[in-house]
Amino acid sequence: MRILPLAALVATLSLAALPAATHAQTPDYELEGLVVTASPVPRSTEAMSTHVTILHGDELRARGLARVQDALREVAGLSVVQSGSFGGATSLFFRGGESDYVQVLVDGVKVNQPGGAFDFSGLTLDNVERIEVVRGPASALYGSDAVSGVIHIITRSGRGRPTGTATIRTGSYGTLNASIDLSGGSEPLGYGLSLSRRSTDGILAFNNDFTNTVLSGTVRLRVDPSTTARLAVRYADREFHFPTDGSGNVVDRNAFTFGDEMSVSMEVSRLLTERLELRALLAAHESDSGTDDQPDGPADDQGFFGFTSLDDLRRTEADVRANLHLGEGTVATLGVAAEEENQRSFNESRSSFGISNGRAEASRWNRAVYTHLVTEAGGAAFNAGARIEDNERFGDFLTWQLGAALGLGDGMRVRASLGRGIKEPTFSENYSTGFTVGNPDLEPEQSTSFEVGVDRFLLGDQIILRATYFDQSFTDLIQYAFTPVTAGGPNFYNVAEADARGLELSASLTRGGYGLTVGYTYLDTEVVDSGFDEGEGATFVEGSPLLRRPARTTSVTGTGGLGERVRWNASLLLVGDRDDRDFSAFPASPVVLRAYATLGLGVEAAVIASRNGRPGVDLLLRADNLLDEEYQEVFGFRAPGRGLYVGGKVRFGG
Repeated sequence: MRILPLAALVATLSLAALPAATHAQTPDYELEGLVVTASPVPRSTEAMSTHVTILHGDELRARGLARVQDALREVAGLSVVQSGSFGGATSLFFRGGESDYVQVLVDGVKVNQPGGAFDFSGLTLDNVERIEVVRGPASALYGSDAVSGVIHIITRSGRGRPTGTATIRTGSYGTLNASIDLSGGSEPLGYGLSLSRRSTDGILAFNNDFTNTVLSGTVRLRVDPSTTARLAVRYADREFHFPTDGSGNVVDRNAFTFGDEMSVSMEVSRLLTERLELRALLAAHESDSGTDDQPDGPADDQGFFGFTSLDDLRRTEADVRANLHLGEGTVATLGVAAEEENQRSFNESRSSFGISNGRAEASRWNRAVYTHLVTEAGGAAFNAGARIEDNERFGDFLTWQLGAALGLGDGMRVRASLGRGIKEPTFSENYSTGFTVGNPDLEPEQSTSFEVGVDRFLLGDQIILRATYFDQSFTDLIQYAFTPVTAGGPNFYNVAEADARGLELSASLTRGGYGLTVGYTYLDTEVVDSGFDEGEGATFVEGSPLLRRPARTTSVTGTGGLGERVRWNASLLLVGDRDDRDFSAFPASPVVLRAYATLGLGVEAAVIASRNGRPGVDLLLRADNLLDEEYQEVFGFRAPGRGLYVGGKVRFGG
């Protein structure tokens, strides 16, 4: 991590030393109305061949939302699953894919664990400018893990006079949230800074505290008319206490998980000629996390009564691409990327049989070359891309994507895309030793997907209607075999297959200060090959749906105002039945998580208007799960009930 700033400085100076265009300026990184995640160059939303959703941070925070996962719950095609209380492990199923099939980026940094896993529980909306949700496989651009889609969190770099906010909220479950934000800048320099601290006692009777501290900052610098650099840093530290065992029983008074993580990225862009642009991204992400579960007391000395683990994961990446502007709306891209992943882990288990411990250390690298072509002409847009991975473990692998969008006039647009995505094995699946033996010859898990959609824009885009059908096939899914196929052989194999298909519908109306958005997802998943799993309680049962994926999800969000000083919002989320397993006994037994509905309300009222340099003061009210619905997203772990919160926000500057 200490090497990255120096490498970024070298890259900046090296690009600055290259000959530059004399009559052109580099574009900004985030441009209103453009998508920066779905292709190598920013493109308009009308040119997207895939279903893309953009969420704006200011609008989300104005509704009283504090966590990225709460914003994503309302997005068609996404299903968020939280294991009980605030801070519990939180996964995201994207169009029915596995929870590790989503590439998560923060200012261009890949923050997934090697192998794709990501816990959304600590990801907050502080300092977020926008969230881009790109559906469909994107491995042709991002490599491994971008199987079902990409979620890109982009923080504020700041423009205009310095502005800031200081916010504090308190309420149910001993919640206390506080944050301070500052942003501003000019044409040559912009910045955005944020510091937040969130804590709660949790929903259970004891040992359910959760604290989360996040510091993030972004600096944008125009070195000269042809060179722009952007530095982003994010640090997070969290601790989650849980009294539950693996089945949700409240039994432990001192178990907790902890983790801190650091992300750094430097992106530099330089125009070499009026047609040729060079971009370089250097990024690193490191997390230190673990679990601590000491004996509850002197009498706790039977069975397995103590456990400690430490894990250090690090990803370092360099990506350099050249964008050649061939003509109006046509750009050809050639890029190279290199990434190194490292893991160091330690665990110690205490039981009536004695103390046992294990250590592991592994690393692997990946290199890639990719090319993309995008073009727009006469209301039509096309894109094509391919990427060849050279991975230390599974060798060479080709991913690709194709797409087209066509405007039919009268506010009508049709689009279609198809592609192939991959997910690399985890370190455990490749390298584990001891009781479980990894398989160094595993292939990546694969998906082949396509989607077709139609969009309609009415009344000058005041009404937007979207419909998308998608179909995904997942092959070479890695499974654990309790008994290796060959004596002394590995426990992991590429054996399972599954399908997911469905329909995403959305409608939005914006008129006269009021807004209404409705989203609906129908999802049909099926296990095609269960691999080693056997019995009705297995995780994969041939012909059955995949676990924890609802067949039907509906979200309704409304916003409006009462006079000039009061804004209100309301949200309704309806989630259908889902299959799950009761893992309290072996073998597990199938269960059905019943459908549920949650209602949220928020109010933001300007008590003191900001005027002539005087700070403004807002009153904040928020109610989550207002009807106190009882439900579970993971069997055995009840979700939070009604939550009522009150707070204030001071606005200054601007």
